[in-house]
Amino acid sequence: MSSDISAMCLTLSDPIRQAIVCIDRTRWKIALVVDNERHLLGTITDGDVRRAILAGMDLGSPVKTLLDRRAPAAHPTPLTARVGSSRVDLLSIMNKYILRHVPLVDDAGRVVDVALLNDLVKEEELPLRAVVMAGGYGTRLRPITEGLPKPMLPIGDRPLLELTLQQLRDAGIKRVNLATHYKRDIIANHFGDGHNFGVKIRYVEEDQPLGTAGALGLVETSEDPLLVINGDVVTRVDFHAMLDFHRHHRADMTVAVRQHEVQLPHGVVETDGLTITGITEKPVLRHFMNAGIYLLNAEMCRFVPSGVRYDMTDLISQLIAEGCRVISFPIREYWLDIGQVEDYQKALRDFESKTP
Repeated sequence: MSSDISAMCLTLSDPIRQAIVCIDRTRWKIALVVDNERHLLGTITDGDVRRAILAGMDLGSPVKTLLDRRAPAAHPTPLTARVGSSRVDLLSIMNKYILRHVPLVDDAGRVVDVALLNDLVKEEELPLRAVVMAGGYGTRLRPITEGLPKPMLPIGDRPLLELTLQQLRDAGIKRVNLATHYKRDIIANHFGDGHNFGVKIRYVEEDQPLGTAGALGLVETSEDPLLVINGDVVTRVDFHAMLDFHRHHRADMTVAVRQHEVQLPHGVVETDGLTITGITEKPVLRHFMNAGIYLLNAEMCRFVPSGVRYDMTDLISQLIAEGCRVISFPIREYWLDIGQVEDYQKALRDFESKTP
C-alpha cells in the first residue's frame, strides 16, 4: 500500500495525457481523479487509456471526458474500501470486479491509500506460457541474416531474442517455447535450456516453415493462456496490462495493435455517382496494424491444424467465424518490427540512445 498517493492524483480538468504519466510513473498503474479535498471522483486505469486510444479520443482532452464516456455501470460511484479493511474483504472485492487495486478512504470519504493485489497475493510467476516465433528466414534482411537467424541479430552486446527473454522473465513469465527452423542450432547452442537466462525453454522445431501460427499446434497442452510474440519484435509493452485487458473483456484472443498514420499526397474527393459531395485536402488516415503480439486462451489452439502452414491471420479469421471473442489491445509503449535493414538500423540507434 502507498503512504503518499499524491503522484497518483488528478483533477477533472487535467488532460488524459497526464493520466498516462501518473499510471506509468508509479508501480500502482492507476490514476485517481479527486476534488480539492481529495474525495475520490473516479479512477483511470491502463485499460481505460487503451480503450480511449481505440476510440480515437484526443489525449489532450480532460480526464472528465474519459469518465463521462464510460457505459453506465452497476457501481456508478468508484469502488472503494475503508482504511483497515481486512485482506479477505479486499480480495473479495478484487475478485468480484476483476480489479488489481482498490482505493482506501477514511471516515470523511477522502482517499488516503490504495490496496494492491500484488501486495495481498504474491504472484511470483505470471500465469502465462510464452511462444516466441523464431523460425523465419529473415530474407528482407539479407545479407545480414545469411549466417544468422533474425532473432539472433545483435542489439548492443546481446542478441534480440535474449532481450525478449529478459522482458518475459522480468514480467514473471518463466515458461517459454521457442519455435525454430532456420539455423536453429545457433539459437539452441546460445540459450540451452534457458537456466542461465532465468527461464525454462522448450524448443518447438519446425521441420518445414509453418507460418506465424502453425507452431501452436506443436506446443504442449496446458490450461494457461499463451502469449505469442514474433521473434523480430522489439517492444516494451506491459504484459501484465495485456493480460488484465484480456481478462477484463473476457476475450478468447487478444491481438496487440499499433496505431499508424498515413498522409495522402493529394486531395480526396467524395462522390455520389457523378456528384461531388465533398473534398478533403491531403487527409491523414489513421488505422491500427497488427503488432505481432497475441494472447489467446489455451483451448483456441485446437483450431490450429497440425503440420501445415497456418498464419495468425488465418487463426484470427477462423476464431471470428466460430463466434469467439477476438479483441484488440493498443500498444502505447515502444514498439518496432525489425523487418528490413532500415528497421534494424533504427533499433540499433534507439538502443544506443536508450529510447526503449
